[in-house]
Amino acid sequence: MNNSHHTKLPEGRDIALLSLGIIGIGSSGPIIAESTMPVPTLIFWRNLGGALTMLPFALLKREWQTKAQREAVKLSTIAGVFLAFHFIGFFIAMRLTSVAAGTAITSLQPIFTALYLRFKGHEIPRQAWTGMLIAFLSVLLITGVDIQISFRSFLGDLAALICAALAAGYVLVGSKAQRVLATSTYTTFCYATCALTTFITALIFKVKLFNFPARQWWLLLALILGAQVLGHTMFNLTLKRVSPAVVSLIVFFEVPVAAIFALIWLGQNPPAGIVPGIIGLLIGCGLFVYKSNVSSK
Repeated sequence: MNNSHHTKLPEGRDIALLSLGIIGIGSSGPIIAESTMPVPTLIFWRNLGGALTMLPFALLKREWQTKAQREAVKLSTIAGVFLAFHFIGFFIAMRLTSVAAGTAITSLQPIFTALYLRFKGHEIPRQAWTGMLIAFLSVLLITGVDIQISFRSFLGDLAALICAALAAGYVLVGSKAQRVLATSTYTTFCYATCALTTFITALIFKVKLFNFPARQWWLLLALILGAQVLGHTMFNLTLKRVSPAVVSLIVFFEVPVAAIFALIWLGQNPPAGIVPGIIGLLIGCGLFVYKSNVSSK
């Protein structure tokens, strides 16, 4: 994959897929914040629904017959474990801090990915380090303001930071699996493993899985169709043709979309003090992804 591929903008149907993906993942935060289902329960049903949606397409592919495919399936299940704990952190963040702050800090994911690659010996351009520094200082600003507002908001920021690191693990492992598997096969095994992991978590902590009001099930359905099918799956589909660097840059649009949804639906205005931090974080992450070519190494 050459460097020009990593700066090439999406074309044709990929523009539509990515647009749907932004709307899908942008709806995630407000829905989670509004839902009263326990976190493991919400994640379990969301990913079980996603896995069952993709299962018919995976059965048509039957991509588990060769040794390489079986190894890729194992990677898909590992990615599913990363995804489960990423979701736990993200869902907790959405309920402790503002949707805008939580989604903004979660957007640090590509920087955690790059730090891992740098640790493994890959080169990161000097300009990308500038973006990383801007993003880091912006996170300090956001968390500093939130801890003045409440310790609860600060804990939400920390949960978002941890889930950004876990998302990097999910992407790194999942990208290896998708070199061999179709998106339908990968997402079926990944989502199913995520569901199983959170199901076990629910059993350990004795969290109920049923007997919720009808409105909670409708919110869950919206989460499955929006964030899972239109969000994660649409982005995974484009990765066959669009550079991960470009997709990561486009994912930043989740932050304003989620903030708009939260404002309209929940009447949630982000504290004025964190707005400069959110803007700085988006600039820093955007500069980093644009300048970095670590994914091509």
